[in-house]
Amino acid sequence: MATKKELLDKGIKYMLYALPMMFIGPSVIYNAFINKQNVWHYLVLAIGILICIGAVYCMFKGIKTLTDSLFHHDK
Repeated sequence: MATKKELLDKGIKYMLYALPMMFIGPSVIYNAFINKQNVWHYLVLAIGILICIGAVYCMFKGIKTLTDSLFHHDK
């Protein structure tokens, strides 16, 4: 069973994009909760939540692309 090299590379790229976001997102959310007295609290919190959602999306997309390359799911 051969894999599709292009799809495999694309899936790994998605997962590599998600890796730093998995650490940056919670750090930004933590920073937002520490600085509640700041005016920008809600904006920083929203940015942190969006980064975490982006990490989950990239991980899902990466795993799906990897399985598509391994099992030849054509669209």
